[in-house]
Amino acid sequence: MELSIKSGDLATRKTPCLLLGVLGERQLTAPAQSIDAASGGYLTRILDRGDLEAEAGRTLLLHEVPGLKAERVLLVGLGPQDKYDRKAYLKALAAASGRLQEIRVKEALTTLAASAPPALDPALALRDAVTTALDRGYRYDRTKSEKKPPFTLQALHLWIGDEDRKPRAREALRQGQALAAGVSLAKELGNLPGNLCTPTYLADQARDLAQAFPALKVEVLDEDAMAKLGMGALLSVSRGSRQPAKLIVMSYRGGKKDAKPLALVGKGLTFDAGGISLKPGPDMDQMKFDMCGAASVLGALRATLELKLPLNLIGVIPASENLPDGAANKPGDIVTSLSGQTIEILNTDAEGRLLLCDALTYCERFEPAVVVDIATLTGACAIALGKVASGLFTADEGLATELLAAGERSGDRAWRLPVWDDYQALLDSNFADMANVGPREGGAISAACFLSRYTKKYPWAHLDIAGTAWLTGKEKGGTGRPVPLLVEFLIQRAGLAG
Repeated sequence: MELSIKSGDLATRKTPCLLLGVLGERQLTAPAQSIDAASGGYLTRILDRGDLEAEAGRTLLLHEVPGLKAERVLLVGLGPQDKYDRKAYLKALAAASGRLQEIRVKEALTTLAASAPPALDPALALRDAVTTALDRGYRYDRTKSEKKPPFTLQALHLWIGDEDRKPRAREALRQGQALAAGVSLAKELGNLPGNLCTPTYLADQARDLAQAFPALKVEVLDEDAMAKLGMGALLSVSRGSRQPAKLIVMSYRGGKKDAKPLALVGKGLTFDAGGISLKPGPDMDQMKFDMCGAASVLGALRATLELKLPLNLIGVIPASENLPDGAANKPGDIVTSLSGQTIEILNTDAEGRLLLCDALTYCERFEPAVVVDIATLTGACAIALGKVASGLFTADEGLATELLAAGERSGDRAWRLPVWDDYQALLDSNFADMANVGPREGGAISAACFLSRYTKKYPWAHLDIAGTAWLTGKEKGGTGRPVPLLVEFLIQRAGLAG
């Protein structure tokens, strides 16, 4: 989709469709007021009839409005003024994109970003408009014989009113496009079935990304290489699968030569049946989404490369399947991790932490400034926070503040949960340095405590996205989260204004 920034007199703009916001049932936004004046009060007369309800997301399509060069005008309800916030704004953006698809216009001019809630940063408002429009164009049809009809909108022009705002608006547009590309990649990878999206496929996706962006360097370690390093925890998971495990290591150096890199580590369980501790049958198909941590790392890297962020970034993806087999882990087995610490496996379905612990130890060689791991790690986190917020765990106050702020700014929120030493005793084992799972109570916290034992040499945070990485029911599919949070975190670390 072609995207551009526009300013100037709206009434003289030629466009197949002009989008204007309305607060409540009759309160025109500033751009709509200018159009109302140019049309001799036509919009006011239409609204006085009560044809547009006050609810955010309602739309009303008008044809041949007098005094305009626009072919159509789409009035978009923003909701009551006293309830007009970012949530209502996003709802209006999504509804407007859906209506444009229904009327099948190929080009439109929108003023909605210029009519965003006053408390919302104008750059963020414009970025939201870009990402929402591009997200509506995403279609999953890779494995369907009949392809979904394409999104007809080919060009969207975003009106900002003041010419002086164009430089910042163009940067916001650039960020929105890069972010949307990262989210789309993460969604697509999550939506693919496990028989296509294997550990080898993820490695190939990383190589494809490096081919498209030569600034990215990729190294893929096979099982022999991991065995030589001593990654006994990771390899114990892959033994039950015919698909060989991969450790995918991606490096981007866009910052100063001597600057320590940031590292993102994404859990890449391309399918998780639970191993010998077999999961129940209902909804097991959703375990193809257990690699959404890996997908988010690839998505964040894609956005970073698009933006050419001035920082150094490492992406590490431990990728495997977790299936029952004669060689698979058994409850009671003890494995030795890359760190040398031993782990008693009490539940083979707590396998993601076995992949991550070796990957986190591997990150030590990069002497990172900070490491953030992202994983669909525990059902306990999904029970605690639902599908609204990802779980954030870190003992680093500064890092917690950064990530929470990035979540708020991006609209991809996280909620901090404790990772206190008081919980470490939940992992006590009579036979190894630790157990791989604690009791049911505090399950998300004990999982984070497990990972913390492998992160003593650098600042670290853990994002549990088990509740936010995908949707169920009619809307079943990957969400692309937490790519927006991660990209905002990286943008702020790079020192770029929104």
